[in-house]
Amino acid sequence: MSKVTTFLQEVGSEMRKTSWPKSKELTKYTVVVIVTVVVMALYFSVVDLGISELFRWFLSL
Repeated sequence: MSKVTTFLQEVGSEMRKTSWPKSKELTKYTVVVIVTVVVMALYFSVVDLGISELFRWFLSL
C-alpha cells in the first residue's frame, strides 16, 4: 500500500509542475482540432464516394 501512496504523491508533485494552457489557448486548440476533423471527414467522404462510383462504373461494364 505504501507504493501506491508514494506513486500518488509523485503524480501530484508532477502535476503541479505541469504548464497548463490558458483559456484562450485552449479555445484555439479546440477550434483547430474541430476544423481538422471536419476537413478530414469531408476529404475521406469525397474519396470514398469517388472510389464507390469508380467501382460501380467498373462493375456495370
